[in-house]
Formats: sequence, structure tokens, C-alpha cells
Amino acid sequence: MLASLAFIFLIGLSLAAICQRLKLPRIIGMLITGILLGPYVLNLLDSSILSISSELRQIALIIILLKAGLSLNLADLKKVGRPAVMMACIPATFEILAYILLAPYFLGITRLEAAVMGAVMGAVSPAVVVPRMVQLMDEKCGTAKSIPQMILAGASCDDIYVIVLFSTFSTMAQGGSAHVQDFINIPISIVLGIVLGSTAGYLLSLFFETAYAHSHMVRNSIKVIVVLGASFLLMSIETWLKPIVSVSGLLAVVSMACILKLKCTVSVSARLSQKFGKLWLAAEVLLFVLVGASVDIRYTLKAGPAALAMIFAALLIRTIGVSLCVTGTNLNWKERLFCSIAYLPKATVQAAIGSVPMAMGLSCGQIILSVAVLGILITAPLGAIGMDFTYKKLLTQ
Repeated sequence: MLASLAFIFLIGLSLAAICQRLKLPRIIGMLITGILLGPYVLNLLDSSILSISSELRQIALIIILLKAGLSLNLADLKKVGRPAVMMACIPATFEILAYILLAPYFLGITRLEAAVMGAVMGAVSPAVVVPRMVQLMDEKCGTAKSIPQMILAGASCDDIYVIVLFSTFSTMAQGGSAHVQDFINIPISIVLGIVLGSTAGYLLSLFFETAYAHSHMVRNSIKVIVVLGASFLLMSIETWLKPIVSVSGLLAVVSMACILKLKCTVSVSARLSQKFGKLWLAAEVLLFVLVGASVDIRYTLKAGPAALAMIFAALLIRTIGVSLCVTGTNLNWKERLFCSIAYLPKATVQAAIGSVPMAMGLSCGQIILSVAVLGILITAPLGAIGMDFTYKKLLTQ
């Protein structure tokens, strides 16, 4: 395991640095590292690492979501309430509809199989989007109109919506039926996630304040460990309550961080944000190398030009959905274009559920996995490059 971690960090950072010198996003180097080291190419990663890959990726995602929550200004987020809510479901809905309408002609699958494929491909990748929105908030770029806050909020929620649809469509494809309760669970999951996270954030801030009042100084490094522990507990609560009620753990983590920022002093929240930013340096490498390692490159070669055409057609229709979300806002055409670019990347959700239809024994499983792998390899770099190269031109600082 130690050798695998050494390969992940040393080779991942090296290829990331090379990509940076070539003016490309660092995550491309990390994804390439994962693909090369993974079980489908050189097979240099220990099975013990791969067996806990999803948990390690989740920890990395928690770290950047905490950093995001501590950087979010709730007053700014209130200004973009309606568009942020729409961004959580409308673009994904448009992309799923694109697959339902077009995939039978492009790929020769049934409408129901196309719906499963659309649900796999519908989610934006918070792992690619969230760090860049945090960077924009730190640089005060686009924050006057709350653009990064809106995109961050939408990207944090749309995976909930898409995963519910995926479980519904895949059940139907196996011969089951959809239930109204599955769709009711979407808003319930969001609301309970916010309530749970806000409560945890308030209790943590109360604990830190009480300790300070009684002259028990809690070092910021200890606070980071306590906040991380609370975040892991929130994610576990999501799993524990799953048979009873749906709760969004990721949204709970962001909400907890937002309340901490609101209740703690400016200096404390700023230092916590800074420390989570430093943790993200290691977590980012781990996250994207392991995402790359989960990609079976063999299926990309089998996808063919039809799959490529389908992905781009769906992305085009997705941008129409994003445009609809920002209609009626004070954003100009450049800012609307940036919102569409920011909603292109796919990685974490597709890596997590892309192979599930094949594991379920669905006849469309192999083509869905092929399209998911191709989608990650195309859209993650495309979205990252698009955001990195255009934000200074399209957004006001």
C-alpha cells in the first residue's frame, strides 16, 4: 500500500506539474497517472488501495466541500436563489432527455436503456467544478453577481437528483417500476441535508465558543480534525438513514461549513479555510488519480464515433438547459457562457455508477460503461480547460 501511495503522489504531482507547464489543467496529469497506474494498464496499484478507492475519493470530496462552505457568503447565495435551485436539476434533465431522444438512433439501444445512460451521464462533477469555484471566490472573480456561488450550490445538489433518477430507471430496466416516493425523496434529501448540516455547524461553533470562554484554547489544527470528524459522521448518517429517509450527506457538509463561517469570527473561519486549502493539495492528487484508476480504458476504444457524437449532442442540449436557468437574471452573455462551460465536466459520479448497469446484468451495461469512460476522458479536461482559460475573459473581477 505504501508503494502505491508513493506512486500516486510522486507520479501524480510530476505529471500535474508537466501539464501546468504546458498551460493545461493539473487534473489532466492526475487522471493520466491514474489510468496508467490502474488495473487496466500497468496494474501498479495495490488491491488494498483500490478496495477503499471510493472511500478515499469521498474523503477528498469532503475536504474541498468544507473549503467551499467556509468560502461561501450566504448573503451572496440568497441573491441567486432561483437560478441556483434550477441549476441543480434543469441542465441534468435536459441532458437525460437528449439521451432518451437521440441515443436509440446513435447507439441502437431502447428508450429505457437510453434513460439509464442519461442518468449516468447527467451529473456534473463537483470534484472538478467546486475547486475552481472556490478559486474564483478567493480571487473575487464573478462574485459581484454571485456566479461561483450559484454554480457551486447547483453542482453540490444535482448529483442527488441524478442518482435518484438512475436508481429509478435502472430498477425499471430490470423489470421493476418507478415509485412516486423516489421523486419525493429528492427535495426531502436536500432539506434534511441542510437542516442536519446547519445543526452540526451550530453545535460545533457553540463548542468552540464555550471552550474559548472557559480559557480552553482549541488550536486551529485541532478544530480542523474535529470538523473533519463531524463531516465523516454526517456522511455516515446518510448511510445509516438510507433505509428510512433520504438525506444528502454532501449538502450537510457544505451547510455545516457555511454555519461555521457565519458563527465563528472572521479570523477563525479564514484560518480554517486556509488549512482545508492546504489539505486539498494532497486530497486533490488522491481524488483524481483514483478516478483515473477506476477508468477502464479498453471500453473507450469500443465506444466508437457514434458514442462521441452522442456525448457532444447531449452536452449541446445541456447548455440550453443552463441558459434557461439563468434567463431573467442580470448576467450578460459572457457570464452565461461561462456557466455553460462550468457545467460540462463529468468525473466522480460517472466513475462511481458507470459500471453499475453492467454489474446488474443489463444488456446495455457495456455500452453505458463505454460512454461513461469516454465522457470522463473528454469532458473533465474540456471543462477544466474551458474554465481555466476563460474565467478572466468572461467574468469581471
